[in-house]
Amino acid sequence: MTAFSVLLALFAALGNAAASVLQRRAAAEEAAPSSAPDRRWSWAVRLARRPVWLWGAALLALSGLCQAAALATGPLSVVQPVMTTELLFTLAIGGIVFRRRPDRRTWWAFLAMATGLAVFLALLEPSGERATVPGVRWLWTAVAVAAVVVALVAVSPRLPSAPRAAVLGTATALGFACTAALIKDATGRLDEGVAALFTAWQLYTAFAVGLGSFLLLQVTLRAGTLVASQPALTLGDALLSVVLGSVLFGEHVELGLRILPEAAALAVLLAGTAQLARSPLLAGDEEKEAAW
Repeated sequence: MTAFSVLLALFAALGNAAASVLQRRAAAEEAAPSSAPDRRWSWAVRLARRPVWLWGAALLALSGLCQAAALATGPLSVVQPVMTTELLFTLAIGGIVFRRRPDRRTWWAFLAMATGLAVFLALLEPSGERATVPGVRWLWTAVAVAAVVVALVAVSPRLPSAPRAAVLGTATALGFACTAALIKDATGRLDEGVAALFTAWQLYTAFAVGLGSFLLLQVTLRAGTLVASQPALTLGDALLSVVLGSVLFGEHVELGLRILPEAAALAVLLAGTAQLARSPLLAGDEEKEAAW
């Protein structure tokens, strides 16, 4: 079942990557100078009318279903780290769409990120998860995460474009990680019947948090390029999910003497991600090209 959940997570990552490229293109088009007066949040209404943006939204919905199925069949601390492959898929899709071939450094970064992720998950070896989460655990977790998200969003307007996108990307990642945990908690109640799933507050809270995170994602994409936001989005989600898997679901991860090689694998993953973010495929030049 873990292998099946990994496969579903890969499909979800692919969908997220395609959606990111499409919605970033729509956001870049909408950010073009215009002589018409711009009301507050009117850009969001105009984005929703763009076919490119709508295709991205549809792909996000489909990838969300794949992610939910992956979470129902596998540990949170496995599924969400696998979702970091979204950055690899983003670069691959960007290369095809914008007709650019990755250079040698990009290929090495691909290899570093994939190797770091595989070794990190193999060493972490999560196990022993519980199906559902006690309400009191959710209370303290929600307070802590909400405080961090509010702080990040509050400080973002004072920052330049790239740091603002990174900070907002981190806040968005926290929201998506909590959404994944809520979905896993809700689907864990399927053993009690379908009615238990649709009467669980976790399901509707997941929709609310997911919607809020989706809207924050649009603000993030508008704040700067994928170079700044994508690493924070992918890695922030993965790392917090490992923590949430342990705190909420009691997923046991192997540390001890493994902590040093785990840290090394994580460093390789981070280095590969940082290098991929600097790739010309995500440097933002393609956003200046003609619209689809």
